[in-house]
Amino acid sequence: MRKDGTSRSDRRRGKRVEADELLVLVATGDQKAFEELYAVVSGPVFGLVRRVVRDPAQSEEVAQEVLLELWRSAARYDPGRGSALAWVLTLAHRRAVDRVRSARSATERELRMARRANGPAFDHVAEEVEAGLEREWVRRCLDRLTALQRQSVTLAYYDGYTYREVAERLSLPLGTVKTRMRDGLTRLRDCLGGVA
Repeated sequence: MRKDGTSRSDRRRGKRVEADELLVLVATGDQKAFEELYAVVSGPVFGLVRRVVRDPAQSEEVAQEVLLELWRSAARYDPGRGSALAWVLTLAHRRAVDRVRSARSATERELRMARRANGPAFDHVAEEVEAGLEREWVRRCLDRLTALQRQSVTLAYYDGYTYREVAERLSLPLGTVKTRMRDGLTRLRDCLGGVA
């Protein structure tokens, strides 16, 4: 308990209620409410982002992105689905995870490029032969599918149709097309397992 007689849970509950009210006002474009909301949520947002991202400079950047997104998307907040603080922290967590994934992806991409630069010179003939063999293997595996599975997989993966478009083109229920696709892709995966 503090000197003013409030417990830590009372203060947290008070912050939650305050954030809920402020976020509703921010959704109407109230800048003063945003300043107050910023003061309430910036600490928890930065703390969460820092735990996920770890790098202090990147954490600050992500926290600022989250708070900017909060200003832009406050109207999407639905008080019936939870507290404003929970909603804001969900935005922060998603943005932080996206940043970590992006950084990891960039690192992996750089490593792949470095490996290629240090690898043997590119052999066009060997590459064409290998690609031809892979195409032939895929053709053989496609031939092992039923005609209906092959037709669905071909429309979706070679012609670029969505499952819904495949269903319309074949005049079949969407569920039937999904089942054919799943079964066909499972059979293809099993058949192509020897390629890797």
